[in-house]
Amino acid sequence: MHKLKSALSLSLLLAGSVAFAQEDEKPAIQTQDLGNGIYVLFGEGGNVALSSGADGNFLVDDKYAPQSEAIQAAVGLVGEGAVRFVINTHWHADHSGGNENFSNAGAVIVAHDNVRKRMSTDQFIEALKWAVPASPAIALPVVTFGDELKLHLNGNEVQITHVAHAHTDGDALVHFKQANILHMGDIFFNGLYPFIDLSSGGSIQGMISAVEHGLVLCDENTKVIPGHGKVTDRAGLAAYRDLLVSWRDAVKAHKDSGKSLQSTIDAKPTAATDEALGKAFIKPAQLVQFIYDTL
Repeated sequence: MHKLKSALSLSLLLAGSVAFAQEDEKPAIQTQDLGNGIYVLFGEGGNVALSSGADGNFLVDDKYAPQSEAIQAAVGLVGEGAVRFVINTHWHADHSGGNENFSNAGAVIVAHDNVRKRMSTDQFIEALKWAVPASPAIALPVVTFGDELKLHLNGNEVQITHVAHAHTDGDALVHFKQANILHMGDIFFNGLYPFIDLSSGGSIQGMISAVEHGLVLCDENTKVIPGHGKVTDRAGLAAYRDLLVSWRDAVKAHKDSGKSLQSTIDAKPTAATDEALGKAFIKPAQLVQFIYDTL
């Protein structure tokens, strides 16, 4: 996960097909076909799901603003027309930074109530010391929901389910029922330590509960899209759940014994996975603190 950026105010050039103004360097997008008209778009920022079919194109997340043109180009390779809907799995700009561009191009932005609340006001992510200014009105979700929302597009019943106090307080799982594909958003960091945004209402127990909910939606053939990392399956998601539980229990044992946060960090309760998972965005000491502070 890269540093969160405020959405850039980029003008749109409308000439035949939509083109997005952006910085000179155009970020690369890699596309993986999951079947049933659904694709994953990898690149800087969170993983994007694209559904393309008879009802048009829609996205789950839209990365940072400078990726908008590259995302639209990737959409154009598999389906004609503009993007009709964008579903944000949460408010962080590596998943919602393109909202302004896609909204200006006619897309309807959909997200949990708390996503709109956070995007409409200045935010400060304490763990990373990042100040994030409020997004412009055009970038805000215009369709919001509380517990659950369903879309019926491209032959799929798309179930969008809120999971509370996990990565943030506005996370959503997006399940393409007929295609048997589940987008977990940043509930799931595959192959690296997760970021739990305490300033946005996240917690370790909420993360575990959210993954458990995801597992209920899966069978052995489900393709699972993480917020960051490679596409996997139910077994991969279950293994991640087991890691979350093991990290929680290890930190809890130290905290319950009366050890301070620093003493717990010094004890390296996540040592068994630090080498494999702790050298990317979130480092071992940060993960320990996320868990310690929410127990």
